[in-house]
Amino acid sequence: MRGPHNIWRLIRTGATLERTGAMGVVLEAFRAPPRLRLVARILGWPFKWLGHEGDPAHPPLTRALTALGPAYIKFGQILSTRPDVVGDDLALQLRLLQDRLPPFPTADARRVIEQELELPVEALFSEFSEPVAAASIAQVHYARRADTGEEVAVKVLRPGILRAFRKDIDAFYFAASMIEFLSPSSRRLRPREVIAHFEGVVMGELDLRLEASASAEFAANTAQDAGFRVPRADWMLSGRQVMTMSWVDGVPLGDNAALDAAGHDRPAIAARVLQLFLLHALRDGYFHADMHQGNLKVAPNGDVVALDFGIMGRIDQYTRRVYAEILYGFIRKDYRRVAEVHFEAGYVPADRDIDEFARALRSVGEPIFGMDATRISMARLLNYLFEVTERFGMETRTELILLQRTMVVVEGVARSLDPHINIWKVSQPVVEGYIRDHIGPRAMLRDLAETGRVLSRFGPRLPQMVEIMLRRQMHDPIPVIVERRRTPVLWMAAGAALTAAGVWLGTLI
Repeated sequence: MRGPHNIWRLIRTGATLERTGAMGVVLEAFRAPPRLRLVARILGWPFKWLGHEGDPAHPPLTRALTALGPAYIKFGQILSTRPDVVGDDLALQLRLLQDRLPPFPTADARRVIEQELELPVEALFSEFSEPVAAASIAQVHYARRADTGEEVAVKVLRPGILRAFRKDIDAFYFAASMIEFLSPSSRRLRPREVIAHFEGVVMGELDLRLEASASAEFAANTAQDAGFRVPRADWMLSGRQVMTMSWVDGVPLGDNAALDAAGHDRPAIAARVLQLFLLHALRDGYFHADMHQGNLKVAPNGDVVALDFGIMGRIDQYTRRVYAEILYGFIRKDYRRVAEVHFEAGYVPADRDIDEFARALRSVGEPIFGMDATRISMARLLNYLFEVTERFGMETRTELILLQRTMVVVEGVARSLDPHINIWKVSQPVVEGYIRDHIGPRAMLRDLAETGRVLSRFGPRLPQMVEIMLRRQMHDPIPVIVERRRTPVLWMAAGAALTAAGVWLGTLI
């Protein structure tokens, strides 16, 4: 239950950070001001003895996050992709959270499989290994199907993971409520709505049937994408707590030394990862929303292989166009158009000055345009972006959280592969291709065709709908009953014309 009892959970969080030595690491990484450092120490030190000890073999922050639970580990996974924010050493330490967490016993995994698939493990698999990777929610075992001999990866949820996540999220809700109460200015960031969005995403991740479905859809969308591969889900050997997929050999994307030893071109892979994300987000409106290094491999032939489809993002056609226009405006340095798009989409309140907003955007874009990643301080940039959003009253758009978060993660992954990557230059071909195909005369014709198709389906009912609206406008008390035989010939002709127009435009586009 969400309530004051969660104060204990939050106190224990601070105490764990203090006990493991992670408090100072966090404050230093985020360049906390002296006043905040003092308050954090005062609140954390007296309760230090209440904190979890964690595994002393791990570095302080990794030790603290693994002790606190899966929701905290998720946060650490995001930070692990941002060495430009937390520093190279800390980011490297946090990569342990991606797929090298302590596994749970294989006996427990076997028990879950047999409970879920209702057959002994020996009847399903001729080989079943110890865990080959363990993350916050599940672990993976190498196996070989007993009937076909096919090599597969078997993903099994951690026992008790649902209860653990609910407890963490419960505390997060309480913290968000306290933040809104103590800092009214934070309400524009919608802390509770952000937590609700996070809860929905995570709860979907805890049903592996949904992940199997996501992988199948993602594979269908990307089947023709060169240099990219999605493993095939095995529906017969999957359930809520178990998912079986085809086995993939490859080098983890976070192991630069292994990538170099295998002869892979890291700058080319970095560019491909960034372009693939943009392509999937803009073209399909359906993208992998957890693209940290632990979920990506490079196959022996150089293909990028995506894994773990528990968190997927979806954006509608209109949002894709807005997103593309914003990126395109930055690429062309057309900050006035970027500002207009923000106002048109309602991202900035209409009572703000559009020219002032365009000037603020220029101050964001100009210092980083054309520079390689090593010359950009992402920490300072993010801090300034926060100031801009506060100044112009911009609220958090919960429908864009996954898109924005994934963009930050993917850009961090690309940086880790190629520190000198120019994100604008790499993004330009994908964004320009989308703009060319989806914004302009051709897109307008396609939209008209789709509108015609939709209207044509309602052609026979249009007279009735119009008459109902007219009578409501005139406050006519007479019941509206329109029989098919009384439908005017003119309306029938209009419906037929719309149908024909829709079909004709569809053949052209």
